[in-house]
Amino acid sequence: MPDVNGVARQLRATTLKLTDLQTRPPREVRVGVERDMLIPFAEYVRDRFGARPELIVAEDTRAARRAFTLRYLFELDGVDLFIVASAGIPENDRRFPSLATRWYLAGRFEREIHDLFGLMPTGHPDLRRLPLHQFWPAAYHPLLKDAPSPPVFTDDGTPFPFRRVEGEGIHEITVGPVHAGIIEPGHFRFSVEGETIVNLETRLYFVHKGIERLFETIPFTRGVKLAERISGDSSVAQALAFCQALESAAEVQIPPRAAYLRVMLLELERLYNHIADVGAICTDTGFAIANAHAMRIREDLLRLNARLAGHRLLRGTLVAGGVTCDVTAAQMADVRETVRRAVNDFDEIVAIALDNSLVLDRLHGTGRLSKQTACELQVVGPAARASGIDRDARRDHPFAAYADLPFRVSVYGDGDVWARLMVRVEEAREAADLIMRVLNGLPDGLISAPLPALPVDWSGFGLVEGWRGPIWHWLVGEGDRLMRVKVKDPSFANWPALHYAILKNIVPDFPLINKSFNLSYAGNDL
Repeated sequence: MPDVNGVARQLRATTLKLTDLQTRPPREVRVGVERDMLIPFAEYVRDRFGARPELIVAEDTRAARRAFTLRYLFELDGVDLFIVASAGIPENDRRFPSLATRWYLAGRFEREIHDLFGLMPTGHPDLRRLPLHQFWPAAYHPLLKDAPSPPVFTDDGTPFPFRRVEGEGIHEITVGPVHAGIIEPGHFRFSVEGETIVNLETRLYFVHKGIERLFETIPFTRGVKLAERISGDSSVAQALAFCQALESAAEVQIPPRAAYLRVMLLELERLYNHIADVGAICTDTGFAIANAHAMRIREDLLRLNARLAGHRLLRGTLVAGGVTCDVTAAQMADVRETVRRAVNDFDEIVAIALDNSLVLDRLHGTGRLSKQTACELQVVGPAARASGIDRDARRDHPFAAYADLPFRVSVYGDGDVWARLMVRVEEAREAADLIMRVLNGLPDGLISAPLPALPVDWSGFGLVEGWRGPIWHWLVGEGDRLMRVKVKDPSFANWPALHYAILKNIVPDFPLINKSFNLSYAGNDL
């Protein structure tokens, strides 16, 4: 298996005109790439290391370099290593080569960069707007450092250029963006033949909040409070990714006790969300009693969170360098008993649901996403594991104390709603087991380490396997000021998968398939 030095040696041996190659042990290699060599470089690391770009970031660095900077974070397959490639884009020539025809996810990042920075990915097959809707002025790019105050927006009625499916017997059904339930807005357009869906397009970002720009207006010490509010049901995971990015930049090792407590907090978040999801999936099969009990269990766990940390969603528990609150012997006993009772009740609900033929008939074969399609779309999290992709950042890129707490990764090959439900069921049980093992093996010691003064120019990234999938935070700063924060929520990668899982299903199955992915509008619409 390669290590950072081995990867660096192989990169130095290429003829790709690489610059500023450096290693950041134990798992990061950084390198500069000329703009016109981006495609050859990307193809080289793909073919040589099985690497894929999981995060692409644009930075407005014109003040210091008279150029923009693009960062490509490549994850290497089967090894805990990353390559961070940086390329300069001249201020007076804002074009860069697109990777969209090689990786679908890269194309989504490039559309985002085009909207927010005005950089032009040449050769991109689909430059329709992504985060910015049609009423944004064409020349206004809100993440430029010199972007003026937002202009007055006027909607001239120009519609978004949805792709139309035409033919005899094809009809279009529009749903949203305002929905009947109390949920966030998203617009869905179904093309159907009879009741069979032949195409689906979505339009999101109705709640685009400018969070990445907001990070630039606050000290990094307050960043964790903003991070944990990106998506309320992923407070711990988002805050942890932000903290890890800071700790990486500062080269800080957190105390062992803090590392174990971080595992407990993250698994408590995974547990209450997976239990709620299983209940919600059962509701959409018509088995509402399962959801009623799942919500009861979720409420017990949220009350446990409040007793532990003073907040039902565990906000305020993390800080760069560790955690903010310890656990007493009485609290440990409370966690053990509440989690044990929750899992026992959950197992009974699952057993009853899976013994119901009406439930199983709706789950099996519905909303199937093949492994090939999931791989090509770079689907992540439970949705990926339900389609046969054996990846989990807790195991593949250990953080907190996961290296000391081996666990089983649940993988199914069916790719349907049933598989996505079963992955959640097994991950909930595994989460409960991890919580118990944390409490049984909790080391003594401090719960946080001081963060040293950061250098003038610093950068780092954090990667956390949240309950929906991996969350990435890329941070760039100058001293105590955040210059750029880029967040990748798993929903950003997984929303397109819904377009494929829904094909050849009937319209009434859409709520069930959609729920089996349970994608976040807030996490996507940054």
